[in-house]
Amino acid sequence: MTKKEIVREIQKRLEDLYPQTPIPLAHTDSYTLLVAVLLSAQCTDKRVNQVTPQLFDLADNPYEMSGVPIDKIKAIIRPCGLSPRKSKAISDLSKILIEKFNGKVPNDMEALESLPGVGHKTASVVMSQAFGVPAFPVDTHIHRLAYRWKLSNGKNVVQTEKDLKRLFPKNIWNKLHLQIIYFGREYCPARGHMPFKCPICKDFGRRSMFK
Repeated sequence: MTKKEIVREIQKRLEDLYPQTPIPLAHTDSYTLLVAVLLSAQCTDKRVNQVTPQLFDLADNPYEMSGVPIDKIKAIIRPCGLSPRKSKAISDLSKILIEKFNGKVPNDMEALESLPGVGHKTASVVMSQAFGVPAFPVDTHIHRLAYRWKLSNGKNVVQTEKDLKRLFPKNIWNKLHLQIIYFGREYCPARGHMPFKCPICKDFGRRSMFK
C-alpha cells in the first residue's frame, strides 16, 4: 500500500471505531474548557473531571475566579498535580481575560498562547473544541501513535503536528485528534501494548514493535 492508502485506511478504521467523539473534559463553555485543559497537563482527564465540579461551583467565569484567593484554588485542584503553578495561572489568566478581552476567551491562537499556563497544545484544544477552528492538538497519545504508525519520525510534538496536518484533510483534524486519543487509551497504551492485537499496529506498525 502507498502512504496515502495507509493514511486513508487508518482514518477509516478510526472512524469505524469512534464515529462519535465527545470531548473527554467536562465543561460548559470556552472558559471552563480552557481551565479544564490547563488542569489536564500531566494529569488524567478522569482526575480533572473529579476536581472541576467543585472548582466551577465556586467560580465558573473569569469575573468570579479572579476574586478567589489562589490558595483556595490550589486546595481544590491539588489532586491534579502542579497545583501551585496551575492555581496561579488560573487566577492570572482570569484577570487578563477581564482586562484585555472583556471577560471572553479569545478566538485567536496567538492571544490564547499569551495567557499564563496556556501553551500551544492547550490553545489548540480550545480553538478546535470551543470554536471549531481546525487544529491538531498533539498530546502524548497522538505523538506515540503517530510514531508507531510511521506517520511521523517521533522527534518532537511540533514535528508530529506538522506531519499529521500534512497527511490528513484539514476538515477532519478536530475529530481525528480525539479519535486517536480514544484509540491510544483503549488499544495502544504506552505500556503493556500488544501490537499483534492492536487493530492498527498489527497492519501498519513499525517492525521494531514486534521483536
